[in-house]
Amino acid sequence: MSKVYLSAKLPEVATQELKNGGLDVSVYEGEGLISHDELLKNVSDIDFLITPLSTQVDKAIIDAAPKLKLIANFGAGFNNIDTAYAKEKGIPVTNTPAVSTNAVAEVTIGLMLALSHRIVEGDQKMRHEGFPGWAPLYFLGHEIAGKTLGIVGLGNIGSDVARKANGLGMNVQYYKPNRLSDPEERSMKVTYKSLDDLIKTSDYISINAPQTPENHHQFNAEAFKAMKKTASIINVGRGPIIDEAALLDALKAGEIAGAALDVYEHEPEVDDGFKSLKNVILTPHVGNATVEARDAMANIVAGNVLLVDAGKPAKFVVNK
Repeated sequence: MSKVYLSAKLPEVATQELKNGGLDVSVYEGEGLISHDELLKNVSDIDFLITPLSTQVDKAIIDAAPKLKLIANFGAGFNNIDTAYAKEKGIPVTNTPAVSTNAVAEVTIGLMLALSHRIVEGDQKMRHEGFPGWAPLYFLGHEIAGKTLGIVGLGNIGSDVARKANGLGMNVQYYKPNRLSDPEERSMKVTYKSLDDLIKTSDYISINAPQTPENHHQFNAEAFKAMKKTASIINVGRGPIIDEAALLDALKAGEIAGAALDVYEHEPEVDDGFKSLKNVILTPHVGNATVEARDAMANIVAGNVLLVDAGKPAKFVVNK
């Protein structure tokens, strides 16, 4: 009987599907994230590893699992896994693309609306201070209709953000390394901009890109100085795309109007300086934290394990 190890608790649909497929399933039951040492202890005799994107799977882990046939990452990203070394060892690495697109896009729009209408700030005021009563100039925010949204990264998620933003009456521009064709741009109602132009002309900037060596600290002190003072930035992509020290300085100096972060440069840690700012929204990486998305992701990882156990190729291999 093949053995599969889950380095975090997953939706029940995954464990049930694996058990129904005749696999021996073990799950990390500890509190918080599994440590590197704990993971090392549990992989020596496994055939399959299912792991969330919060867990590092490096050479040491891979070498400690000589029978390993598949690493199924529970998430669209896979920067947590040494994919190149896994390929050297003949181990496919898979991810769970597309199924979280709508959830992350909804969170992106939700964060933008919350920043614009000061919803989180208002909630805190009501809980701790109350308010003196309705007045014409009290607690004003901004409408997003008619504003310009600049999307960095126009993959599945960025494209869905664009569609939703168009529906809300926004003007949408985008930057990505490979520009879309003219028919694609017209059908999506988006305008291409260089990164520099997008930074300078957007009222809201949404980072919906995967992490690459090229975009590390793409948003740095220079970028924040180039943004409109009335502009806000939303990051639901990957934390290290933003230089958080520079962002904190820019917010304190009033160089930009606000920020909403769902991912962090040193995740799960976040600089305490952000916590005291009223124009900052912090969420705990909840982009795809919906029952619907997580169940769909669970079906993918369990399905890939069952495919490989049956001698068939896995889907969504990222290190071919």
